[in-house]
Amino acid sequence: MNYQLAIIGGGPAGYTAAELAGKAGLSVVLFEKNSLGGVCLNEGCIPTKTLLYSAKVYDSAKHASKYAVQVSDASVDLPKVISRKNKVVRKLVLGIKARLTAAHVNLVTGEARIVDRHTIQCGEESYQCEKLMICTGSETFVPQIPGMEEVNYWTHRNALEAKELPASLVIVGGGVIGMEFASFFSSLGVQVTVVEMLGEILGGIDHELAALLRTEYTKRGVKFLLSAKVIGVSEADGKVQVKIEHPDGPITVEAEKLLMSVGRRPVMNGFGLENLNLELTARNQVKVDEHMETSVPGVYVCGDLNGKSMLAHTAVREAEVAVHHLLGETDTMSYRAIPSVVYTNPEIASVGASEEFLQITGFSYRIIRLPMTYSGRFVAENEGANGVCKALVDDEGRLLGVHLLGNPASELIVLAGMMVEDHRKYTEWKQYVFPHPTVGEIFKELE
Repeated sequence: MNYQLAIIGGGPAGYTAAELAGKAGLSVVLFEKNSLGGVCLNEGCIPTKTLLYSAKVYDSAKHASKYAVQVSDASVDLPKVISRKNKVVRKLVLGIKARLTAAHVNLVTGEARIVDRHTIQCGEESYQCEKLMICTGSETFVPQIPGMEEVNYWTHRNALEAKELPASLVIVGGGVIGMEFASFFSSLGVQVTVVEMLGEILGGIDHELAALLRTEYTKRGVKFLLSAKVIGVSEADGKVQVKIEHPDGPITVEAEKLLMSVGRRPVMNGFGLENLNLELTARNQVKVDEHMETSVPGVYVCGDLNGKSMLAHTAVREAEVAVHHLLGETDTMSYRAIPSVVYTNPEIASVGASEEFLQITGFSYRIIRLPMTYSGRFVAENEGANGVCKALVDDEGRLLGVHLLGNPASELIVLAGMMVEDHRKYTEWKQYVFPHPTVGEIFKELE
């Protein structure tokens, strides 16, 4: 029961750290109360992308005639879509378990509780550790709205298990999760209304691209209520009534289902975090240094709990940095070029600074913008679509941020992220040979 490293939480940060430390020869114990993979694998990143890909295939079938292909009677079997999603999740969970086993990590299923920096209690067993890493992730936040307790609403978890399509759906929250579900359900024929408190969907994403995406989905029949605050909900005759405070006056929207998607918050309670007396930030998040170490030596916090960037890929990198540090290696965490992707159809991907951020900070910049149709591959594979490649550069041409609208933005953004991270100039793309034709060639066209 004595380990060199104890990890609480088996999500992207936890399982990454466990495997890396185990492969390095450390004795590691990993505590997970639910399923390996955390929210990302079991009820987040992977499940939603599996559903979205089914919707994308269906969209392709419905619009195949644009590519001179005739497809008749295309339909979606939702229970089978959900079944396939579950199969994908099971396969990946088993894969993670196999990797951890190969790295000689001791997996403990149960609720771990911190006694002190060197002692973890799980059930009736006590575990000793030299180093402690906390990766407890985040949970869905549901605001206190009058009537919520009487309404049978969905969270993302319920939506992922839906076996029947509602005729209509109100989504409260136009962020990444909300828009991805809006994409999925609207593609399958559901009448979707998105209610967003801010003046534009996808807060934090480049406003110009967010507005273009909203326009695209408006054409597809999705309704958007912006600058709208939900002030009450009720249920009658199998329908949900959502009362909204809107600049145009009070609005009531009725739908068969209500999906709450207003955000997530770090899990800070229920596992003895208070027993460590860690220093917190002004926003009540655990303070960490560039190595992910907290104010208590030997205690690391990775992933959503530190509130730096609540994304799975950020958590993975943080875990790598933390393990490298406790192994005595030189490594630091950088948040300069964390990619963000919205897996709608078309996709949006961003990395680095947004135009709004640069305006607020007063940083000098200029915009280089090109339509994605500059790429022959994009034109060939996206009939009737436009898309945007938007780069923000400083006075010397160094890339500050890159924002893409159009498929496959999620696969291209890493090329931009490397350049942003290394303070490279956009003109340096021209010295590389890109395969032709590819959509990524758009970067060489920027000037």
